[in-house]
Amino acid sequence: MLEIAPYGAFTLGGSLEFHHTTMMISRLVKTLWQHVRYIPLLSALTISRGRAFDRRAQAFGGLVGLLVRFFPLARRRVEAELRRVYPDMPRRERLDLCRNMGRNMGRTLYEILHCSEFQTLHHRNIVSGLGLEALQKAHAEGKGAIIVSGHFGQWEAVRSTLKSLGLETGAVYRPQTNRHYERRLYSGIAAGGQPILATGKIGTRALVRHVQSGGFIAILLDEKYPDGERLPFLGQPALTALVAAQLAIKYDVPLVPAFGTRMEDGTKFSVEFDAPIPATDSITMTQAFNDNLSARILANPDQWYWLLGRWKGA
Repeated sequence: MLEIAPYGAFTLGGSLEFHHTTMMISRLVKTLWQHVRYIPLLSALTISRGRAFDRRAQAFGGLVGLLVRFFPLARRRVEAELRRVYPDMPRRERLDLCRNMGRNMGRTLYEILHCSEFQTLHHRNIVSGLGLEALQKAHAEGKGAIIVSGHFGQWEAVRSTLKSLGLETGAVYRPQTNRHYERRLYSGIAAGGQPILATGKIGTRALVRHVQSGGFIAILLDEKYPDGERLPFLGQPALTALVAAQLAIKYDVPLVPAFGTRMEDGTKFSVEFDAPIPATDSITMTQAFNDNLSARILANPDQWYWLLGRWKGA
């Protein structure tokens, strides 16, 4: 029973009962909202299920491209980032880039969420670079390795290639708040190689153990890191994590930049394993990666995910 205390405040018993009821309602609303938010994605992912994989990925990419181009919130965010790097770019060109970026990222997302199917197409990748030899050498010697990439092209093409060569590579990922999307995303990433480690202290400790035991791990280094170092990225200061370089130095393992650039037809990838970054200091090594990725983005700006908020807070 709800009791009224002086000044209209609830007594302790009533307050606890009220708080419990409020929490139950809050959880129910949150669960329902997660269902509602996931329905459009689920519908888009399951449409035309009987069509070939490439056709489905292309259709989903086209849909995402339209959303980024015509949905004001997404378009404004992409345009704001583009103006940082390309202040003189005509607006028509920016709008085209918004759509093309959305199209590429939509295809990439579809391929990740259906990674078991995507893995079967690794034979189409064109593989090159001195870094692959360095990774094979590390594996033969029982050493671990850290592969660094960014939200560029199809980063899962890198792990797909390594897995096909017997060099299974785990990944670090950021858990999602929507449980339905989280379950689907985790399943897709896990199909590309194990272990899958969440960001945070527990994940970092597991990462260290994995690398120390001779395992390979892939990290996307182009996300904003609040406690990171302010380093130039695409000519603008950006908060950047140094952890990959720090671990490579501490445990004497190669730090190999690798990228899966989507080729013109959209179904094949140029998977490049660059030579390991020389072990000097963590800032110099991380800046070398930033410069590498920046050059690739400038060459193919529609293949980078401009919605990362990369320069926020710097």
